[in-house]
Amino acid sequence: MRVYENKEELKAEIKKAFEKYISEFDNVPETLKDKRVDEVGRTPAENLAYQVGWTTLLLQWEEDERNGLKVKTPSDEFKWNELGKLYQWFTDTYAHLSLQELKSKLNENINSIYAMIDSLSEEELFKPHMRKWADEATKTATWEVCKFIHVNTVAPFGTFRTKIRKWKKTVL
Repeated sequence: MRVYENKEELKAEIKKAFEKYISEFDNVPETLKDKRVDEVGRTPAENLAYQVGWTTLLLQWEEDERNGLKVKTPSDEFKWNELGKLYQWFTDTYAHLSLQELKSKLNENINSIYAMIDSLSEEELFKPHMRKWADEATKTATWEVCKFIHVNTVAPFGTFRTKIRKWKKTVL
């Protein structure tokens, strides 16, 4: 994972990865949003639903901790060894939406993540043990909040951009 020097660098990296990722959906017709291609594994709607799901969880973890609630990662319903079920839940919860609705929801989440970043001190963002939800999410590793932000935005935007590009090459 890339090491970030400050909030602005982290936000700039998210913005760059997000803009590249989201623009890939500009020429995907709504009529093909649920078209499955074996080589890719996820439809365009499922691809976006995955991103909406993880960014929503990230924001929920922080909101719940700020509200004094006990945070159970990855979610109240799923454990880390049940990620396949969690991904199916993302699909069931979000993939029925139109591509425009999914893109809008993801854009809202990204703007909320920028606001979350701005609301955290440099220490809270870049030092370990600043959030219970971050400490309790991993059994052995020590992750800073910025690492969770990275693995739920920048990293999957790159990976899933490759997947949607492959889908487009096959279908369009």
